[in-house]
Amino acid sequence: MRRWDGLEGIPSGQGRSVVAVGVFDGVHRGHRAILEAAVGRGRELGLPVVVVTFDPHPRAVLTGTAPPVLTPLERRVELLGEYGADAVCVLGFTKDLSSLAPEEFVRRVLVDRLHAAAVVVGEDFRFGHRAAGDVAALAALGAGFGFTAYGVALVADGEAITSTRVRALLAEGAVAEAAGLLGRPHRVEGEIVHGAARGRELLGFPTANMDLLPGTAVPGDGVYAGWLSRVTPVAGHETRWPAAISVGTNPTFDGAERTVESYALDRDDLELYGVRMTVDFTARIRGQERFDSIEELIVAMRRDVDRCREVLGAA
Repeated sequence: MRRWDGLEGIPSGQGRSVVAVGVFDGVHRGHRAILEAAVGRGRELGLPVVVVTFDPHPRAVLTGTAPPVLTPLERRVELLGEYGADAVCVLGFTKDLSSLAPEEFVRRVLVDRLHAAAVVVGEDFRFGHRAAGDVAALAALGAGFGFTAYGVALVADGEAITSTRVRALLAEGAVAEAAGLLGRPHRVEGEIVHGAARGRELLGFPTANMDLLPGTAVPGDGVYAGWLSRVTPVAGHETRWPAAISVGTNPTFDGAERTVESYALDRDDLELYGVRMTVDFTARIRGQERFDSIEELIVAMRRDVDRCREVLGAA
């Protein structure tokens, strides 16, 4: 799978293609319906599938406030490739791009550079200045420029799926339900940094404190079962561990900063500082609680670890 950054990154000899266009944050099962339609059309026509995605999120440019990120760009591109894209074109979303009239966007991006034979989008797709273009406008423009256009419902197994809905479930801590919409566990990523060291020195559960990528969609405060993994595998070393994950402010210690800390089950020998890691959330164990004493907290943590071990089958 190839990645092209900006229109200038598209090879000059690029031939005709089937193009899927969207933000695709989350690359959830609804997005995969778009990709499946594009891949199917590509096979019918014998053409490669190119996905056009945008970074940053258009709302960050248009309103100044971006929604929490479900999939950082590198991960999004990787997933789009896994689900059938032959190439991904990452367009920087700017005020200039947003100001293009629908016809000009189609001409510059889909016709002049990608030579689209067919274009597949979500049925609610909007494009061009003030979101003036919709699927009907895209199809009409396609008739003039020589491509067909399709709007696909973001539905899987009869269920409507949106990134907004996934974010809402995560905010509630409903990670299992969010995983059902995503088609995989929700993942966060970041570098392991030094924290207060209470887990190792006071509580007996050494945790990896993650400095998350900016804007990450983090599940609601609580304790979760999941998996802690290295982003870059190291030959001859373990790369993935079942984990108990704490999200929140550590209210027992009057904490104010929200953190994501992971305890690799039954491991106190891992040195992960400075290592880029991911956390995949499998199930919520309980909500965040404030305990009256450290002893009560330790008892609860032991229960949490036992429950995580049970959920993850790591006994």
